[in-house]
Amino acid sequence: MKVLCFGVGQAGGNVLDALLRYEQRTNADYVVDAVAYNTASTDLRGLDLVPEENRILFGADEVSGHGVGADNELAAELAERDSQQLLRGTDGSPTSTADAFLIFAGLGGGTGSGAAPVLAKHLQRIYEQPIYGVGILPAADEGALYSRNAARSLKTFVDVTDHVFAFDNGAWAHTGEDVAAAHDSMNEELVRRLGILFASGEVSESGTVGESVVDSSEIINTLRGGGISTIGYAASELPESDDDGGFSIKGLLGGGSSSVDELDSINRITTQTRKAVLGRLTLPCDVDSASRGLVVVSGPPEWLNRKAIERSRTWVEEQTASMEVRGGDYPLPESDHVGVLVLLGDVSRSDRVAEVRSTAVEAERDRRDREANDAGADSEDDSEAVVDDRLDTLF
Repeated sequence: MKVLCFGVGQAGGNVLDALLRYEQRTNADYVVDAVAYNTASTDLRGLDLVPEENRILFGADEVSGHGVGADNELAAELAERDSQQLLRGTDGSPTSTADAFLIFAGLGGGTGSGAAPVLAKHLQRIYEQPIYGVGILPAADEGALYSRNAARSLKTFVDVTDHVFAFDNGAWAHTGEDVAAAHDSMNEELVRRLGILFASGEVSESGTVGESVVDSSEIINTLRGGGISTIGYAASELPESDDDGGFSIKGLLGGGSSSVDELDSINRITTQTRKAVLGRLTLPCDVDSASRGLVVVSGPPEWLNRKAIERSRTWVEEQTASMEVRGGDYPLPESDHVGVLVLLGDVSRSDRVAEVRSTAVEAERDRRDREANDAGADSEDDSEAVVDDRLDTLF
């Protein structure tokens, strides 16, 4: 699946850079072009792999390249005012070769949180391809303001895109870990999953093609209808080849690539499928609230047992109570792992999203109480529904 990628804000740009690095490392070819936007010039200079001519500073008249802090309303206003400048970021890009557009943004801060939905809205207006968001939720300890920004931005992002891939920083952070190192490791986890998903339909250098290819239409159909998705991934290291005298199942059975034990292949694939779904997802959620799913099994062709892939797909159907679960294989002849990626689309129940929303509502109440006190007036006793309605949209 060919994607034209946009990174908005510091977090969005850094994830985009990480995706380009992962694509290089895996010798894949799914990013047709990459464009980064920011209101802070230093963040754009800090990128490594996004072409310099594709690093676009906007809002310079108001913030002089110093960023908007955590003010996502200001970022949305600047992005709307400079929307033509943002759209010019695609002028030199081969947009017709892209199957979809992908917008990366951290939802808790300012620039990405506010400007990414504006960019999505204008891309929707001009292009026919699906527009997907990749929204990064802040961890709970990042504060109420970041949760308030994230709640408003996520709702707006979902409204103006065809689907949003969600990634929860709080689910992947490790206590005591250096902040920069933590962000690097979380970015790597996210781009590995996205990279496998988008590369899964590619033909390898050896010319190997999957028996059940996962092409762009499979991904687009899984994401159709909008909403939020989450991704799980698990992998199992394969036995060493007996070429160097080490133990291997192949060696016991005669050494040929066709001698992979079928039972072992089935067990590995079905076990990794369960680990992918029941382990850490990019967004913790109730699995049975997903409307659709996609299972991609990767590894050496001889290990990609069709019976196991079908069993895995059927098991995900049972877990999600959905009859719209697709499945396929992604042959990687040089790989020493069997991996399973599971995409769950249109997730409707997530405790983490509910927590962000609840924190945001409380933060909004506190803000309005302070404003009322400063004005010397009694604050209104608004219901949660009324306050939450004011969090629903940035524009």
